[in-house]
Amino acid sequence: MEKRTNYCGNITADYLNQEVNLYGWVQRVRNLGNLVFIDLRDREGIVQVVVNHDSGKELMEAADSLGNEYVIQVKGKVVKRSSVNPEMKTGEVEVDASEIIVLNKSQNPPFEIKDNIEVSEQTRLKYRYLDLRRPNLQSAIILRAKILQATHEYFDQNGFINIETPVLGKSSPEGARDYLVPSRIYPGSFYALPQSPQLFKQLLMGAGFDKYYQLARCFRDEDLRGDRQPEFTQIDMETSFTDEQQVQDYTEGLLKKIMKDVMGIDLKTPIDRISWTEAMNNYGTDKPDIRFGMLIHDLSPIFKDSDFKVFSGAIADGGFVKGIAVKNGAQAYSRKQIEKKQDYIKRFHAKGLAWIKFEDGEFSGPIARFLNDENQSALIKEFGLEGGELLVFVADKWKVCCDSLDHLRREFAKETDIIPKHEFDFVWLVDWPLFEYDEGIGRWIAAHHPFTMPDDEGIELLDTDPHKAHARSYDIVMNGDELGGGSIRIHKRSIQEKMFKALGFTKKRAYEQFGYLLEALDMGFPPHAGLAIGLDRFAMLLAEKDNIRDVLAFPKNANASEPMMHAPAPVAEQQLTDLGIEIEEQYQESTAQTDAKLQEQAMRDYASHSTWEE
Repeated sequence: MEKRTNYCGNITADYLNQEVNLYGWVQRVRNLGNLVFIDLRDREGIVQVVVNHDSGKELMEAADSLGNEYVIQVKGKVVKRSSVNPEMKTGEVEVDASEIIVLNKSQNPPFEIKDNIEVSEQTRLKYRYLDLRRPNLQSAIILRAKILQATHEYFDQNGFINIETPVLGKSSPEGARDYLVPSRIYPGSFYALPQSPQLFKQLLMGAGFDKYYQLARCFRDEDLRGDRQPEFTQIDMETSFTDEQQVQDYTEGLLKKIMKDVMGIDLKTPIDRISWTEAMNNYGTDKPDIRFGMLIHDLSPIFKDSDFKVFSGAIADGGFVKGIAVKNGAQAYSRKQIEKKQDYIKRFHAKGLAWIKFEDGEFSGPIARFLNDENQSALIKEFGLEGGELLVFVADKWKVCCDSLDHLRREFAKETDIIPKHEFDFVWLVDWPLFEYDEGIGRWIAAHHPFTMPDDEGIELLDTDPHKAHARSYDIVMNGDELGGGSIRIHKRSIQEKMFKALGFTKKRAYEQFGYLLEALDMGFPPHAGLAIGLDRFAMLLAEKDNIRDVLAFPKNANASEPMMHAPAPVAEQQLTDLGIEIEEQYQESTAQTDAKLQEQAMRDYASHSTWEE
């Protein structure tokens, strides 16, 4: 094929009076009688192509016969447009066509290839190759690629070695279910896809590579949400003979380069640091959004002797009264709207939501009558009330207060439009607890992972009261999302054994699962540390998307399935036989129905379009 002059979206006034050769997709055709206008699109944008009656009947007919999404080649001369379109990069010029060649026709697509379409996500994912033609998605995917490029450049410039770690490994507990791969050679045994390359990168430090990085593919079988996918990519790094500050410095250098190269933003460093305790008390979360105020206040000292027994009783039982003030919320929210918030926070085990409004120097609302003069003065001083505020309170255990008010703070901020647009604010979260209690499974787990080094006091506490220990760990947070996390790693066998014991491992179980690591730690293992950043989540935030699927080329849907290829899907019985796997009777009927449904769907989707003759 003849060489393309440039992408359609790059044909600007710099090409005036030049002959060009372009390739792309037909966005739309407008026939005005003596003129035919064609919007020609590629990954860089759209350029207008014009065919007029002076070009000849054959060319006019060729232009008029084009349909949306036809793939064509256009030759012609770049000329000035009579009507400039300032909204387009190419809006000053158009291409006066001398030749149009149809490279492939297209049937009418199931949705229009443009941004802001109203079509179900299932349909978009089924025709993902069409969905990906939309400019908005293409720009997000390209942004992700630019992050990758900047990442490679930064680590290469700073002496890191790019090393790939295995995808087929051993199952180990890391907080989510593993994806398992059965072995044909060893029937009854399974590989596990890595949830992270954590232990491999630590072993690379033991091997003496000193500085490692990888764009690591990771897999976790967990319930999905807007910022999760079953398979994702980490920007992974590990270094030897470093402390927390040095790892954070490397991370800040990487973030600074990415923000400059990808977004054109000069990131100010060093990035602010706040403790885990400060974050939980002021924001209710370990991933605080610091772009706006509306901080959480501990009001327990104000209400410990209150006549309002809901408050004073909660405090007497060892709980707290915490609250936030929503500026201009008094007029913005009705009683009914506030009660809806109350219903929602019950999912965080909150018993209720108390509220008052402060207007014209007066408090009003359901609990206003319980406030004495001292309470009122204290609230005005605590929140710096000026008038027009809505105050909401939660009285409960510390964790319930934090979870409930974190949610309310974010919701009120969105609804009152106080979150700055196109702003990216980072913060380090430091001084973490080593363990956290998981009420879902009813036991203590590692706040980060079992290989995190306790601080000096925490090492001593591992023998006496481990759940009071703090970790030498750190998270980097952006705009209220955890961007990445890391820690100083345990590099001594004695400390790692204590850590496993504190987590409830028996000696037998610890050595069955991590014997190779414990043995390695006895072989001259260096002090080391690292960090991993979620690439896909980072790209989602920079692209200002609400869903991580918008920065992945071929994502899974909310049910962890892929509608285009119909994965997961049943496999041939012989494949199961080769692996020594038999599907239980209770699932056989379901599997057969799924297989039949997929075959029927395939025939329905493709039979009417096929030119195949039996």
